[in-house]
Amino acid sequence: MPRRQGYALLIALVAGTAVLAAAVAFGTTLLSGSRPAPLPPTETQAAARNPVDPAASGGSWVATWTAAPVRAEPGTENGLPGRTIRNVVHTSIGGNVARITLSNLFGTAPLVVDQAAVNTRPVTFGGAAAVTVAAGGRVISDPVVVPVAPDSDLQVSFRTPQAGGPVTYHPSSHQTSYLIDERGTWSTTHWRYLTAVDVRNERALGAIVALGDSLTAGSGSTTDANARWPDVLADRLGGRYGVANAGISGNRVLGIGRGTGGPSGTDRFDRDVLSVAGVRTVVVALGVNDVQQRPQETDPQRLVDGLRALTDRAHARGLTVVGATLTPFEGFATWTPQREAVRRAVNEQIRAGTVFDAYVDFDAAVRDPAAPTRILASYDSGDHLHLNDVGYRALGDRVDLTSVDRARTPRADAL
Repeated sequence: MPRRQGYALLIALVAGTAVLAAAVAFGTTLLSGSRPAPLPPTETQAAARNPVDPAASGGSWVATWTAAPVRAEPGTENGLPGRTIRNVVHTSIGGNVARITLSNLFGTAPLVVDQAAVNTRPVTFGGAAAVTVAAGGRVISDPVVVPVAPDSDLQVSFRTPQAGGPVTYHPSSHQTSYLIDERGTWSTTHWRYLTAVDVRNERALGAIVALGDSLTAGSGSTTDANARWPDVLADRLGGRYGVANAGISGNRVLGIGRGTGGPSGTDRFDRDVLSVAGVRTVVVALGVNDVQQRPQETDPQRLVDGLRALTDRAHARGLTVVGATLTPFEGFATWTPQREAVRRAVNEQIRAGTVFDAYVDFDAAVRDPAAPTRILASYDSGDHLHLNDVGYRALGDRVDLTSVDRARTPRADAL
């Protein structure tokens, strides 16, 4: 059975100093509420200088977890000075060496991090304990020797000692993380600044990236249950591939909707798919927000063309592309018969095999056989658009593992 680990509300405030370029000593203080308690003794290890970036680092770096940066966090114009940010993430594959990526994509000032750790192991950047991330930029840490278990919760902590904002974040993570300051420890469901954890893994064949919207991000799923469909897929793959979740709630294929769904799949494809360490296959599960969100896409061909364009960009990098059909949403506030017709027209072309290398029929997996314009009641989170844990398991179980585990083949229309 996959491990779905809980974690206590005991959080480490990292407070160490770098001593030599070859070894780092890190001191930590564990905070619960406002009372300090000591952590076990810290560990030291040599730090090698980090190679260029995840996409160009060689076959042994594979993403075990990712989060797409969505936007600037409201109310953080000055950043989070003096805070320790502890992101809790759930791994897909394991390894014995890790590295992290920090993003200041939506920042308007430099981001200073003076301490960082993966679990209790200190992390360095170019041999130094501190790093400054330029506004709009990102940094990748040096490799850190730390055991990373598959299908487990990993804690990535870092401190931002001074003002510098706004914060680049991923809201509604469906995972409990923490903020720590002099007053105590506070729970949050946002991931801040952290966008990737990669591991050295000689057995994994590569990474599968799930590019999607709220149905990929897991809206409606149980917090800390790791019940998103990419989590289910990772369990089924048994460590043969890392699974990188690039879902953003409200995301679209084309343009920006009136919600807060971040840059479109078209605009963020290079950043959130092509730059993922070890990427080999992309599962594209986008389109329902183009149909139902304002401004609605009324021309199914435009949407199909946008999906085909993503396939072409992936093919240019030698990647396999699996596309998902659009799930039903009658009963949701924006449903109309006209929008249902657009959804069905898009699905018809996906099923015809002219858009992707292969497809996964998410529509068929969760629709009510007696009312195919609706989600099956037992899968419905309650809003008639998003799924519950059982529904997301149906999506994850629907993916044909052979479709994500094959060499790229040309689309039918390219033959």
